[in-house]
Amino acid sequence: MSKPVSGNPQDRVPLSRERVLRAAVAVADAGGLGSLTIRSLAHELGVKPMSVYYYVSNKDEIFDGIVDLVFSEIELPSPDGEWRAEMRRRAASIRRVLRRHPWALGLLESRTTPGPATLRHHDATIGTLRRAGFSVEMTAHAYALLDSYVYGFALQEAALPFHGPDAAAEVAEPIMRQFASGEYPHLVEMATEHILRPGYDFGDEFEFGLNVILDTLTTWIPGNDRRPPS
Repeated sequence: MSKPVSGNPQDRVPLSRERVLRAAVAVADAGGLGSLTIRSLAHELGVKPMSVYYYVSNKDEIFDGIVDLVFSEIELPSPDGEWRAEMRRRAASIRRVLRRHPWALGLLESRTTPGPATLRHHDATIGTLRRAGFSVEMTAHAYALLDSYVYGFALQEAALPFHGPDAAAEVAEPIMRQFASGEYPHLVEMATEHILRPGYDFGDEFEFGLNVILDTLTTWIPGNDRRPPS
């Protein structure tokens, strides 16, 4: 958490709703959503709690605002672009943003009063899928499938006890000692032939899964020769 603003009141940056919300994001980034209170937000801003209430009336309003800020950081897909490339770019951007703000994972889709950045994001995504040729119904299916995968992968990635190339070995090797009995042959095979190989990075699985989904969705665009059974 950054230090409270110091100095004379006249030297401080004037409060605004955007400044309050950006400070809320900073508090959540530093300590998670549980650390975000009016008091901790006021401390971050270097003001009295009552000053915060002038810009946000309660915690729900803060959550609405910071969710919209997070959505504003995600790259918008363009309906004018090639839809697979746009969905891939969007997915990669969501993953990066959620790495910066892991507290947002369970919050992004929870708000009932979405802000303008949230609405722009959803509209652009729907527009890109519709321009690609998906029906309204298939656009809804595709959107739900893509978000389930991207958010689910981000959640799993954030929960792992290792991050980056070759980091899995540090965690896997002690676990391997439990495999000496021969009771877990498939785990041994997976570990020795894949996870413990030099350069292994769990994050590389993201592109593989995303490509499988995009390949499958392509077959549902009217006019394609291949189409899976319903």
